[in-house]
Amino acid sequence: MKDHLIILIRSFSAFIILMLIARALGKQTLSNMNFHDFVTAVILGAIAANFAFNEKIEVTHLLIALSVFTITSYILSKLLLKFRKFKMWTEGTPTVLIEGGLILEDNMKKNNMTMDSLNEQLRQKEIFNIEDVEYALLEINGKLSVQKKKEQQFVTLKDLQLNAGSNAKQFPIELVIDGQLLNDTLKANHIPESWLLSQLKVRGKKLEEVFYAVKGSNGQLYVDDYKDKIQHPIDVE
Repeated sequence: MKDHLIILIRSFSAFIILMLIARALGKQTLSNMNFHDFVTAVILGAIAANFAFNEKIEVTHLLIALSVFTITSYILSKLLLKFRKFKMWTEGTPTVLIEGGLILEDNMKKNNMTMDSLNEQLRQKEIFNIEDVEYALLEINGKLSVQKKKEQQFVTLKDLQLNAGSNAKQFPIELVIDGQLLNDTLKANHIPESWLLSQLKVRGKKLEEVFYAVKGSNGQLYVDDYKDKIQHPIDVE
């Protein structure tokens, strides 16, 4: 009976500790699990299981191990926010699987993606005809992001106000992320840095003030500043 009570207490304690760790690591870890989040989850799960059932291992040793991996994951998540190149090296980048309606077989092979799995993910997005897809990207968390061809997209009020001649749309191009200018993206898409700076100047902004900038599918520039001038941000609990 005593052993059962000890296991009960240790199991409940392990559950509470993991809940606190998940809370500390933040919502992003839960919503978009990347490589380091996956590794952390597996290791913490194994340690918590030993904490609950393995009486041969001292509690202090398990707590030290949990603390080390939790702190390591927390520090790594902060480094990923600060250094984009480090983030790209550790997590990789999204992979284009369909571009302009054409399937990129080489990119699918690199990600061990089969047509069956691609079609399965498309069906989950209520797309049963692959011919309806203009772009499809495999995100770093393994999820598929899809843009349908224009004739398959839902019509909005804004679309009804557009001229019939404005049919050509491009894929959104990210130019600034986390305040860092993406020079490789600018070169690859033949976008002069002077154009970006001039667009920012028209808006009365400097590059160092910009947190995120993307050239949208309509060719217009969307800019988000570091300072959003929101006095009381609301976080819905």
